[in-house]
Amino acid sequence: MQKNFIKSTAVATMLALGVAGCADMSATQRGTATGAGAGAALGALIGGTTGGGGSNRAAKGAVLGGAAGAVIGNIWSKRMEQQKQAMEQATRGTGVEVTQTADNRLKLQIPSDISFDTGRSDIKPNFQPVLERFATTLNENPATNVVIIGHTDATGNPGINQPLSVDRAARTRDYLAGRGVNPSRITIEGRGEREPIASNTDNSGRARNRRVEIYVAEPGRG
Repeated sequence: MQKNFIKSTAVATMLALGVAGCADMSATQRGTATGAGAGAALGALIGGTTGGGGSNRAAKGAVLGGAAGAVIGNIWSKRMEQQKQAMEQATRGTGVEVTQTADNRLKLQIPSDISFDTGRSDIKPNFQPVLERFATTLNENPATNVVIIGHTDATGNPGINQPLSVDRAARTRDYLAGRGVNPSRITIEGRGEREPIASNTDNSGRARNRRVEIYVAEPGRG
């Protein structure tokens, strides 16, 4: 019975995620399929561990979970594409990276020479025009939600770096809120020095690690 359950879970997950990886799918379809894959896996796990029925219950759980996942997956709508293009234009030549993630979120990665000085959370003057344009795009697409994640380099200790990373995210949120973006749409996080993208052994690496990442998602609706 346990083997059947494991097999059913694996098959359901592989099928859903396999669909998400089809090359000829649109970005919106891939986002929905990715959500379906996650939902199928969770549904199969819950179905297979709550009472008898083994593989049958796991399979039913996968179907229900996949349906729920399809609803909660992010979509890449025309508005999201327009927002990406607007931010690419607004940040051209600044070093800000604007990308579409695999789960259909718009990601802005803002380096330290644009965002914050070492040990500081004050928004630098050359970061302000980026946030001004970003606030405009958010107000044009009110169906989206935003996650802002602050990071630091390894200078100092975690007791300093963690609150500093949170404060950087909070200052970014507050700036957007001051430009009309509803703060209830924005979630902030601080990761301190825990997620470096470069070495902390030299100045250039530490500068890359001092950054803010902003994610915008438009949740799918059933």
